[in-house]
Amino acid sequence: MTTPPAVISPERWLCQLFASQAAASGGIVRRGLRDVDRIVGRTRFVHEIKWRGFRAIENAGQVVIFCNHNPVRPLC
Repeated sequence: MTTPPAVISPERWLCQLFASQAAASGGIVRRGLRDVDRIVGRTRFVHEIKWRGFRAIENAGQVVIFCNHNPVRPLC
């Protein structure tokens, strides 16, 4: 029997996301939109990304966040 995950506050979730090693080093992180909507809400999530000067894209229920200030250019 599995234990259901503990409830996490939006503030803690965002803090953990942006404090991750990948985010802190200017890398890329990925999260499910379902979690984003359930835990913090899309409006706040987008605000936090823009406030940090990052970029994000959405595809197939996932969001990919580029945790740096470099431009994002599609290859095709």
